[in-house]
Amino acid sequence: MINIKADFPSKLQFLFRPYRYKVARGGRGSAKSWGFARALLILGTKKRLRILCAREVQLSIKQSVHKLLKDQIELLGLQSFYNPLETEIRGLNGTEINFTGLSTLTVDTIKSFEGVDICWVEEGQVISKRSWDILIPTIRKAASEIWITYNPDLESDETHQRFTIKQPDNCINVIMNWRDNPWFNDVLQAERQKCLKDDPDNYDHIWEGKCRPAVEGAIYFKQMMEMEAQGRICRVTYDPLLKVHLVFDLGGGGGGSDLMAIGLIQKHLSELRIINYFQDSHRTLYDYSQNLKELNLNWGRVFLPWDGYPKDYKTGQSSETILKTLSWNVVPKEEIINVSVEEGIRITQLKFSQLYIDKDNCPDLIQALKRYRRHMNQQTESFTNPVHDRYSHAADMLRGLCTNADNMENEELVSYRNNIPNLNLLQPQSGGWMVS
Repeated sequence: MINIKADFPSKLQFLFRPYRYKVARGGRGSAKSWGFARALLILGTKKRLRILCAREVQLSIKQSVHKLLKDQIELLGLQSFYNPLETEIRGLNGTEINFTGLSTLTVDTIKSFEGVDICWVEEGQVISKRSWDILIPTIRKAASEIWITYNPDLESDETHQRFTIKQPDNCINVIMNWRDNPWFNDVLQAERQKCLKDDPDNYDHIWEGKCRPAVEGAIYFKQMMEMEAQGRICRVTYDPLLKVHLVFDLGGGGGGSDLMAIGLIQKHLSELRIINYFQDSHRTLYDYSQNLKELNLNWGRVFLPWDGYPKDYKTGQSSETILKTLSWNVVPKEEIINVSVEEGIRITQLKFSQLYIDKDNCPDLIQALKRYRRHMNQQTESFTNPVHDRYSHAADMLRGLCTNADNMENEELVSYRNNIPNLNLLQPQSGGWMVS
């Protein structure tokens, strides 16, 4: 029996009690990783354990916690017990510690880890849903445990949703910050104070472990932060006396080959209320039209991007023509405000204070705006043009909304049905959107 005397964070005492999931989340300087490493090494001396240290991407052993564990072996005085090899660590009693990246694993290749007693997942904030879906069923030995450390990034991230927002049974989840670190020193304190002074917008995320309002480098970072602080991402009730305008981003030219983004907007005085948002792909404008009309809303005008007006070479029809044929009030091309992407972004940033977004009906839009970002020039470390990815379609829709907001009007209020459906009942179906 080895007697070990070591400082240990009081918040991590649960690591020595049985739970299926053990989670510690928080900001910089909290000693989460130090504490987890020490606990694993201590437990590994008590009995023979098979331990797996995993992260999303591990291209080499240098990207793992191998060095951290090796340092802790020395600090704990366990050099005579543990033998750190090049790609693994072995204990005298047969304890073994291995390291892997999850992104390259498959259901078949991960089978070699079925006998693991403890799996420690470091930097859990970047672990994908696919990786969790493969890993969790694999760690199935009786009394096996999954340990997770992470610094929260976005609230929508898979790990945060899976283990904090929707905490599973037999799980203990604690938040640890710099105050909980028994080794917090003057150097860390100076860094913390500097961040508080020079970068107050990011301080809560970096040092207090709070979720970011948007990803680093996000184009609408400050605007999304202000929206959340002011409570404008909220429940936005449909007003049947106001017109519902549609703003499209057509993706692949309106033919359904790319992601289609559609925003449903009501304007009241200076407020721009986004009451619903849909995105889908590989469907026709006829499908979208039918689904939208089933909502029986007080429809206003349809705003299309510049590529909605030229004829498609395959069909000989434009998106404008198709939607007019389907009885939609499409804004003429000459009335559409068409500006450069950068000018549109500037206008959108100025209009952000007027926006209200329904938090229940627009989750895809909210997350896209948090992740809409610019390319970074690695040589100059400067941001360049916006990234075109699955998040940019929603941002393009919002840009179309903000640049054309002045042309959204509420005249000619028409009679409407008494049984207008509640937008809360709008549910995505395999063939479209249905209202129950």
